[in-house]
Amino acid sequence: MKRFVLLLLFLCGIGWALFNFHGLESQGEFSSIVLDFREDISESQLEQNLASLSNDFQLTPRYNSEFSQEDHLIVVEGEQSMLKALRGSALSKATEYIEPNYNYKASFAPNDPDFSRQWNLQSIGMTEAWQTSRGKGVTVAVIDTGVSRVSDLKQTKLVAGYDFVNDRRDASDDHGHGTHVAGTVAQSTNNSHGVAGIAYEAKIMPLKVLAASGGGTTSDIAEAIRFAADHNADVINMSLGGGGFSEAMDEAIAYAHRKGVTIVAAAGNAGRNASEFPGRYNHVISVSATGPDGQKAGYSNYGAGVDISAPGGAIVSSSDRTTGILQNTVDAKTGKSIFEYFQGTSMASPHVAGVAALIRAQGIQNPDQIERILTQSATPVDKDPLNHFGAGKLNAATAMSMAANKDATQSLGLNSSFISRRWWFNPRAMQLLPKLLMLGLAWVLSTTVRDGLPRRWSWSLFVGVVLGSCGLFFFKGLYFADCPQWPLRLIGSSIAEWGTIFRGGFALSPITASALVPFLFMAAMLGHPSGKWFAVGSGLGMTGALTVYGLFMPNLIWFGSNPISRIYLLVNAVLCYALVRLATRAE
Repeated sequence: MKRFVLLLLFLCGIGWALFNFHGLESQGEFSSIVLDFREDISESQLEQNLASLSNDFQLTPRYNSEFSQEDHLIVVEGEQSMLKALRGSALSKATEYIEPNYNYKASFAPNDPDFSRQWNLQSIGMTEAWQTSRGKGVTVAVIDTGVSRVSDLKQTKLVAGYDFVNDRRDASDDHGHGTHVAGTVAQSTNNSHGVAGIAYEAKIMPLKVLAASGGGTTSDIAEAIRFAADHNADVINMSLGGGGFSEAMDEAIAYAHRKGVTIVAAAGNAGRNASEFPGRYNHVISVSATGPDGQKAGYSNYGAGVDISAPGGAIVSSSDRTTGILQNTVDAKTGKSIFEYFQGTSMASPHVAGVAALIRAQGIQNPDQIERILTQSATPVDKDPLNHFGAGKLNAATAMSMAANKDATQSLGLNSSFISRRWWFNPRAMQLLPKLLMLGLAWVLSTTVRDGLPRRWSWSLFVGVVLGSCGLFFFKGLYFADCPQWPLRLIGSSIAEWGTIFRGGFALSPITASALVPFLFMAAMLGHPSGKWFAVGSGLGMTGALTVYGLFMPNLIWFGSNPISRIYLLVNAVLCYALVRLATRAE
């Protein structure tokens, strides 16, 4: 028993360290370091330490200002490696602290009178992102219902486009959707009028493929994609969807990608478990929608193919539309310029396209690299088993910071998601580390009762341990487009998780996450030759699973994440182990 307790504490310690490890000084950027030498050291000691900085580290120490001499506040140039070296040197004993001299920036708030109503731009950190880039020199093709030069697009540069519906050069909007989308990308900003746009120094290329009714065809969309690529568009936004797979569109997207175009599309508004085409094609960034509360909008598609999420609005009543996305557009009935709140993944997509334009303006041209910055800079959502958010929530401020650090974006790696036309894989949904910890703990526990187990593990014992601890967890990250995901979640879930499979969250049911399940198994199967070992294995596995959940992820439906849930799970882990001991002693 003593060995069991020591092994349990050791494994829990490893798990705790892995779960709570964070990179050193990850909360900001710096290029210089502050050393605050103690006031009680003598002037000669201070001079010796400053000489050490010069001679041993080849640094040039200086007082931060004329007011810093009394406090012995010294500044030197250096980044993370130098910070680590200084903290590990003898200088640390002569200082009160050695810390990064973080860089701060002034916030930029445009003078557009209705900017305060654009909760969406503020939620993705635009005031900070605008300090770095405003999209100058980038062309964004808006493949939509066309774009009309409404009052708040007068200062925005529009380049020549085309109307593929009516086969003419004038690509004006007779619906309102495309102009609204273009406004999110590049509304005229800081012009004391209306609202703001994300990449407001970028140019818009209007490409009309949807008629006044809002509908269009594959052939027109495919031609528009090729037109954009051939006429120097850097980014394409397609706030449209529907239909099935098209070779013509797939080839057009591949063609544009080869020419260095970043392509963004809406995930769709059917509220189902798959992105629509064209968001589902390879080389297309598919965007789901969130509301002002940061949660997935009820209408938004999710799951297979979704790469990232962005504000799309969630209007709950006709009397209060302020939870939608506000932009300047054209009234389809009167043709007049209006400011209107819209909602949809159509509104979410241009947020990502706009930030892609900001990244492109930083000199990053490879579309795969731009996508990588968008997804890696997104604010991650830890508990997202159904992939509502893709890589996370769009974060323009962090994207600009990552784009500015060119060295950090040179090597292209695999994204956390892999997509084809039919299947998609999300490793984050597997909970790889805790699952392995559960299985490992169950195996360690089996060594403490080995005298009661068969000399050779039977398949029934092995299956019981796996299902009780981690399940076939890799199936949780697998999605088949247009198919329900719950069967895969069932296969990929452990016994403790069976009670909440259809809820789609990480919370456990107090009924299945308890000693009741292995008790029922043992009561029913104890007299069966192979069934008994399945019951014993499930008890061992659930002991490991409930221990890890109780220590690191205590979350029960009806109770939430609190000490009650933690105590409940840990007590039931002990009871599961006690049942195993009783069953094996009976042998």
